Amino acid sequence: MKNNKRFITLTSLFSASTIIIHFTNKVISASSVLKDILTVSNKNFYKWRFGNIYYTKKGKGNPILLIHDSHPGSSGYEWCRVEKQLAKNHSVYNIELLGFGRSEKPGITYTNFIFVQMINDFIKNVIKEKTDVIACGFSGSFVTMACRQEKNLYNKIILINPANLKNLKRSPSRKDKMYKMLLEIPVFGTLIYHIAVSQENIRNQFIENLYFNPFHLDQDMLDSYYEASHRGGYYTKNVYASYIGQYMNMNISSALKEIDNSIFIIEGSEEPNSQSILDSYKELNPAIESAVIDKTKHFPHIEKPALFAEQAELFLQ
Repeated sequence: MKNNKRFITLTSLFSASTIIIHFTNKVISASSVLKDILTVSNKNFYKWRFGNIYYTKKGKGNPILLIHDSHPGSSGYEWCRVEKQLAKNHSVYNIELLGFGRSEKPGITYTNFIFVQMINDFIKNVIKEKTDVIACGFSGSFVTMACRQEKNLYNKIILINPANLKNLKRSPSRKDKMYKMLLEIPVFGTLIYHIAVSQENIRNQFIENLYFNPFHLDQDMLDSYYEASHRGGYYTKNVYASYIGQYMNMNISSALKEIDNSIFIIEGSEEPNSQSILDSYKELNPAIESAVIDKTKHFPHIEKPALFAEQAELFLQ
């Protein structure tokens, strides 16, 4: 009898706590999008086989495809400070990857191959001509593999602070797989995700890892990341779980050696290990050109947009 009472009590407490956490998650998800920073300004959705892909198009001229980084909360808003400048001489397509921003967020495991296929299909079916690409951070690995797969779709490529090649070679460990599974658990995994992408943690990420000068940080940029990391409901966390679980990793060394497209790497002067990362890319492909933007970190295109646009235009001429 005592054991039965204990079991009933524990079950009741567990059920009550689950309900409370479930409603807490609902409140967080609903309140995070109230500012509506990521408005859908048009009906430009590319209907891809795994989900609808949001994008915008500005300007006229030779096409440029902008691809944001793969941090939790990343979106096309990342390019807001350089998009108009680039659109003066180009048709600028600003895409939001599957699982990010205003694009659909299916409950799948996100791999490098999925993004490679998505990018190539978008160029073939929407842009419909050879294009230049500017990709930030981890997303540079998607573009590199996509170019290797269908190089006839690509003209010149700009990589902003690309990922460390050693890190890209990592396969999911047992610990990584367990953490991914934990995040994907209904209710409790969602709570862990909400803690990881809280406003405070996003702000700390920008101050500590993404910006050289924290005084350059504006609230709209923070709000866009907070909104994007919650927009889309329950499955918003899946892309983060795949990223943390190392499922997006891909060894791109062979691709870098084989690609004969012009590649330009732009580094922030204060990005950790920027010089060693740059050297490792040039070792594999000596034709790679590069530039360093002083007093910037991971986002030189946000911290010094005019200088970044100038460097990009010189390369894309």
